[in-house]
Amino acid sequence: MPIRLTEDQWSEARHLGEVPIRVCDPAQQSTYVLLRAEVYERFKALFEDDPVTEPERMFQLRQFGQRAGWDDPQMDIYDDLDPRRKS
Repeated sequence: MPIRLTEDQWSEARHLGEVPIRVCDPAQQSTYVLLRAEVYERFKALFEDDPVTEPERMFQLRQFGQRAGWDDPQMDIYDDLDPRRKS
């Protein structure tokens, strides 16, 4: 059953883009998260019972890191802070 939003709510949802929207149900004192279907599709494997294979997990982690800007050359400074690396 689809939930219908007001035009103001749709406007706010469009403005936020891929940012999840928190929706409160005061009667049940619960919070839900509303997000675009294509965003959900990217993350749904993390929530499904079908386990993600190691190559799939590594691919997803690379994708998440790229979207977070981890491949930015300015982030290389953090490699020097890794205690597992010997100087």
